[in-house]
Amino acid sequence: MKGDIGVIGLAVMGQNLILNMNDHGFKVVAYNRTTQKVDDFLNGAAKGTNIIGAHSLPDLVNKLEKPRKIMMMVRAGQVVDDFIAQLVPLLDEGDIIIDGGNANYADTTRRTHELAAKGIRFIGAGVSGGEEGARFGPSIMPGGDGRAWPQVKPIFQAIAAKTPQGEPCCDWVGRDGAGHFVKMVHNGIEYGDMQLICEAYQFMKDGLGLSYDEMHRIFSEWNKTELDSYLIEITAAILAYTDEDGAPLVKKILDTAGQKGTGKWTGINALDLGIPLTLITEAVFARCVSALKQQRVANAKLFSSRIAPVGGDKDEWVEALRQALLASKIISYAQGFMLIREAGEANDWGLDYGNTALLWREGCIIRSAFLGNIRDAYENDPDLVFLGADPYFKGVLESCLPAWRKVVAKAVESGIAMPCMAAAITFLDGYTTERLPANLLQAQRDYFGAHTYERTDKPRGVFFHTDWTGSGGDTASTTYDV
Repeated sequence: MKGDIGVIGLAVMGQNLILNMNDHGFKVVAYNRTTQKVDDFLNGAAKGTNIIGAHSLPDLVNKLEKPRKIMMMVRAGQVVDDFIAQLVPLLDEGDIIIDGGNANYADTTRRTHELAAKGIRFIGAGVSGGEEGARFGPSIMPGGDGRAWPQVKPIFQAIAAKTPQGEPCCDWVGRDGAGHFVKMVHNGIEYGDMQLICEAYQFMKDGLGLSYDEMHRIFSEWNKTELDSYLIEITAAILAYTDEDGAPLVKKILDTAGQKGTGKWTGINALDLGIPLTLITEAVFARCVSALKQQRVANAKLFSSRIAPVGGDKDEWVEALRQALLASKIISYAQGFMLIREAGEANDWGLDYGNTALLWREGCIIRSAFLGNIRDAYENDPDLVFLGADPYFKGVLESCLPAWRKVVAKAVESGIAMPCMAAAITFLDGYTTERLPANLLQAQRDYFGAHTYERTDKPRGVFFHTDWTGSGGDTASTTYDV
């Protein structure tokens, strides 16, 4: 009996996805470029299962039912293209290649079209949930060649995480690179969520002087509120974890954050599309600042930098901080969905925004209770541009606003860096201001570069230039928008 699907790549994500597929009754053929890993897997975690090993790509292909379905769980970039080049001569028309890594969505679009021209169907599937998700139910975001979806849908929806109502956190996102774009934004929101939690942690630790046990209890309590989420849950667990000497382990971890690039890609795409993704971009920059450890140590001494204690009732501050975190988190998702909408319209992907929220409801790193509210918001109004305009989220933002302002202001006053919470409230203030000072900015641009401006007393789309100095003439620069 031949295999239902082949998987290339036996790192932890690949192995766990294979075991997940096996648990759901699918016969999987496993292959790794270093073939010893295949034998180790079959004699280890896969022992006693129906998983089949392959020791070459031709062997893998020959052991699969037609149309063949081959999923790559390998490093993004050139490695993917190399495997595709080796696979294509071995495959028949209608066979399917799936990339389950963190590919750049533009690469997925290119691969979809290149392979379609050769009769091969390609899927770029974002997979989120880490080791545990891959093993017991990830969030899966597939896009690419829609003709391939019916063939892989039974497998993907079987192994995906399920909502409390039993809905799979996996559905077709859209053509070309849509699936990997949505996964990229998911990772960007993940960057934002993590940084927001870190800002709340520092406010508690350095501002309020709370102990690790106290912070553990607070995050555990927060996880019973609207903040109920995987990242809040693991933060509580991390703060309670002690080293061999009984001290909190997190206290001994060097404060330099790593990154793999998906947050940066999200920010770059936001700039390209003209979407103010301020919070997520600040989260990326916060990691960059953290990496400058030696410079920070030197400048802390140079500026005699210290954080002033936050006075007042600690319980009141903790509740204000909870509200500030919740409101900032809403802005993070709102900006992320603004970016998804803009990209979807620019690429004609025909995205279902409520369905996107459902994909993230369980299984993935940013899974949280209020993703159900996001889904409801888009089901109530599929044309919703700004999540904060939905009645539920508008009510939460307005309710949290006084506490949010209080926390951000006190952080600035005390010397606590709070780039993401501050970016979130600044965005909301700007986005809800009818008249911004950009009129002065346009006057400046016209003054030094004859870039023209529109007038409030004239129709939109009509541009004017003023000879501000009396010597500039009436010739204007080209008018364009980014």
